Amino acid sequence: MTDSAGARPTVAVLGGGYGGHKVAKLLDDVADVTLVDPSDSFTHNVASLRALVAPEWLDRIFLPYRRLLTRGRFLRDRAVAVDGRQVMLASGARLEPDYLVLATGSAYPFPAKVTDSAAETAKARIREAHEALAGAQRVLLIGAGPVGLELAGEIKAAFPGKHVTITDVAPDILAGPYDQALREELRAQLDKLGVELKLGSPLQELPTVAPATAAPVAVATETGEKLTADIWFRCFGVTLHTDYLRGSLADARDAAGYLTVDEYLRVRGQDHVYAIGDIADADRNMAGFAGMQGELLAKNIRVHITGDGEPTPYEPQPALILVPLGPEGGAGQLPGYDGIVGSEATAEIKGRAMLVERSTASFDAPEPAGRPG
Repeated sequence: MTDSAGARPTVAVLGGGYGGHKVAKLLDDVADVTLVDPSDSFTHNVASLRALVAPEWLDRIFLPYRRLLTRGRFLRDRAVAVDGRQVMLASGARLEPDYLVLATGSAYPFPAKVTDSAAETAKARIREAHEALAGAQRVLLIGAGPVGLELAGEIKAAFPGKHVTITDVAPDILAGPYDQALREELRAQLDKLGVELKLGSPLQELPTVAPATAAPVAVATETGEKLTADIWFRCFGVTLHTDYLRGSLADARDAAGYLTVDEYLRVRGQDHVYAIGDIADADRNMAGFAGMQGELLAKNIRVHITGDGEPTPYEPQPALILVPLGPEGGAGQLPGYDGIVGSEATAEIKGRAMLVERSTASFDAPEPAGRPG
């Protein structure tokens, strides 16, 4: 709570992704919030594949952090050592917040996620990849999960004449807790689009040329089938951002590297240290779940600060996914729906606008005038 002298409690949020930026925004009025992220802008990764095929989307998916907070501050910095009480940043600055939120997320191969910390550099890289893709006739996507399927749909919607092949070691597409009917519907739509599936046999090795660049690609499966393309994209491989954890926080990770949290998203063994989003074991790695956790955690920290109400536990979500195949295609599985969600509903809910307005709504603060950070 606020002390007798009127000082506001301090909250440090490490990571400004889908969960972190919501915590920072929703506590800006009751706490001294510091948001730390190495990038200058939030990236709406949900629409990054759309921006690859339609670069006019780029200015809509990079949102400057300086437009997020009204009272709090944004530090373009990176945590290098966090032990639960102190946060050491790459700049040498040190934070000792009353509440610490770990929301540093994960890395994923480009272009589903970008690693460039400057928005303008990231935009230039995506435009370069767009030009390489536009000049290719044959495209190879390695990975038949949500990213690979969605990228195939985006490419075929923007460039119907290109030959797109998806390959995966798994015998079917879209691994996870989903109904088989969803896989069958997506496969039927991919077949109608002319996307070729090569499943059930691993590659002997990955292409030797860099992904997302124009260059002859030639690989072979272990069964001896040869696959060729003019460009390829890697659509698998998540890396958690937790290398800055020290001491008891590092020990709180499970065998897979996720931070173990309780029902209130508090890190095991900690009092006021929380973890949300991809690095926590609270739920599956999805942007929507990270956002839900951020909203709930902000409400619970507010309860601690104000003393008004009781904290609410987080409940893992049921099977939930929407896989657009271009602006008008795709399918999904949603709680409360009988059976799978078809292309029209998928397009209406996600595929046409890619949830851009939902993300941009938080970045409505006035331009700062001399505010630190």
